[in-house]
Amino acid sequence: MLLRTGAAACAAIVLVLMSGCGSPPRESSRNGAVAADERPGVRDQRARLLFEKLKSLAGTWEASSSKGWAGTITYETIAGGSCVMEVDGVAHPESKMISIYAWDIDRIVLTHYCAAKNHPRLVATEISDDASRAVFTFIDGTNLPSRDTGHMDSVVIQIKGPDEFTAQWSWYGAGKPDWMEEIRHTRVKAAAG
Repeated sequence: MLLRTGAAACAAIVLVLMSGCGSPPRESSRNGAVAADERPGVRDQRARLLFEKLKSLAGTWEASSSKGWAGTITYETIAGGSCVMEVDGVAHPESKMISIYAWDIDRIVLTHYCAAKNHPRLVATEISDDASRAVFTFIDGTNLPSRDTGHMDSVVIQIKGPDEFTAQWSWYGAGKPDWMEEIRHTRVKAAAG
């Protein structure tokens, strides 16, 4: 009996995988339509250069926001160099937020784990030739019942040098962009001695 149950379970798994349930989720475009086999985002040498610049952000940064808050944000390269993790405990002190910039075969995907309790995914859709400026735009997310649920929808990153950059985040809700916040980052230098 146990052998038959195991065989039935294996057959069920095979059927599920063949039906497409095991396939990776398809991404939706900005208007919510499902794109066939397209993967949005810049997928050339500029993406690789930008990812290297994002990895170079590893360290501690003093951040100040156009919304009035200031504090320390850290960046760390993780997962064998395939991701850059941003840890922000200042924008919402009661709820630490994390953003992960991940190398995805040939493009960069950003997942923002937000204090709003959702997790929008954005992709680098514009990258300057020298990779000092990049625009990430919304592709989909988790814990978002609809596109109109309030979420971080885009971010423009401007890397001004090894010790300074800005991130301009935009919030989307109720069918339209709602507000924007610019965060200025300055690298904290290690104490001498």
